[in-house]
Amino acid sequence: MDGSATFHYRHQPSRTITAEQVITLQHSHIVSSSVIRADSDKTVDAEVWPEGSLEVLSQHEADQLRNVGQGGLYTLLRRCLLAVLNSGGNSDDAREVLGRHKDFAVRFEQQDRGLKVILTGAPASAFVDGEMIRGIREQLFAVLRDVVYTSNEIQASGRFDLQSSDNITNAVFHILRNARVFHLPATADLVVCWGGHAISREEYDYTKKVGYELGLRRLNVCTGCGPGAMKGPMKGATIGHAKQRIGNGRYIGITEPGIIAAESPNPIVNSLIIMPDMEKRLEAFVRVGHGIIVFPGGVGTAEEILYLLGILMHPDNEDMPMPLILTGPADRADYFKQIDEFIGATLGPTAQGRYRIIVDDPEEVARQMLLGLKSVREYRRQQGDAFYFNWRLAIDHDFQKPFRATHDSMRGLQITRDLPTHKLAANLRRAFSGLVSGNVREDTMAAIEQQGPFEISGSAEIMSLLDGLLAGFVADGRMKLESDSYKPCYVVRV
Repeated sequence: MDGSATFHYRHQPSRTITAEQVITLQHSHIVSSSVIRADSDKTVDAEVWPEGSLEVLSQHEADQLRNVGQGGLYTLLRRCLLAVLNSGGNSDDAREVLGRHKDFAVRFEQQDRGLKVILTGAPASAFVDGEMIRGIREQLFAVLRDVVYTSNEIQASGRFDLQSSDNITNAVFHILRNARVFHLPATADLVVCWGGHAISREEYDYTKKVGYELGLRRLNVCTGCGPGAMKGPMKGATIGHAKQRIGNGRYIGITEPGIIAAESPNPIVNSLIIMPDMEKRLEAFVRVGHGIIVFPGGVGTAEEILYLLGILMHPDNEDMPMPLILTGPADRADYFKQIDEFIGATLGPTAQGRYRIIVDDPEEVARQMLLGLKSVREYRRQQGDAFYFNWRLAIDHDFQKPFRATHDSMRGLQITRDLPTHKLAANLRRAFSGLVSGNVREDTMAAIEQQGPFEISGSAEIMSLLDGLLAGFVADGRMKLESDSYKPCYVVRV
């Protein structure tokens, strides 16, 4: 292969992969695919070879990639790879995406040159003139890298007690380091942007304008990697970086297997990381980011806001600078007013004091973020803390424990006034996380169809505010892309 696509297929038999044989998994130059077949349903069969820096793939790891049974990674791997290949898809229904590509399959063959990944029934949108798009190829092997590493080095190795807060943070650090997210020498220039995937064109254009102003100020962008408010800031930043002749701009996307099928990585992401669950994904955001901008969104965005505010209200984080700006176009002022009122009524004025709301002013957003990052740099120098990973940020174990949304777990959430503020924030975060699952995870959606909507209950005032907030998300079409056919996955009870 010389980097150009060919249009023939030569069968080569599979061979056993030994522990000494290798696969390129991180920061590799990936040779173009050889397209074997293209069909009328806009899918192709393709072969992809990795080249570059090498990692050892043991026999056990190779078997895990192929195995569909207990302990096998194939089902998880297939789901994540399909999401990457489906970049740009216009559906956020995981079951629809997986059902539309039910014939998609992955297998591996060992060749003299190394491991070959064979894709069957891959979305044709991942290819241009028979060649897989370079960014998608990179993301494809980022999935392999993270799925294998997390399974073997984090979950199965015994090195990390994932019931311990410190060990969870160490696990997050190791996954990010293995993905080579940390660039040295580091500085405080990474802005995390949160917001909804189901947003209006006006809101999307606004996120691009903010991203553009960030790029002009030589700031890098990290998002949840999907469409909408996750893509817009990256797209804008690429133009700002180009004007400043910055050729190494960073567009980091952090996701997790539960939502990746519904929110496929956008093609601008040049550093994709798959965290094992939502809680570690959220911790990765706040550990690597230096400041955060929040655009309008739905339940996922509300989850992120409550997660961050709950952490910032920890006494050990009282003096820690973490610039947080909520922003959107002029006609979304009421959205932020409702969010602000909800936070004030649940978490109180201290939480409200940790963020600023700036409406319809992308330049001011970028200027204020730049000033905030200056404070972050000064604080970390004084404390001797790393710029690339916020070790000093105290995160209570309640915010780290994975929450699996079921009818029982959602019904059992305590959301009452008599809870300590950080406990209330943690449980509200779990409630919103459960609604995210109910909207996008195929297993949770199936459970809701069988057993009815989730029930959320608590004190009357909080439930009234929560019901109003969620009703606003539904009315604005923030729950799903196909908002006209959206059926709420929840019932709020007092």
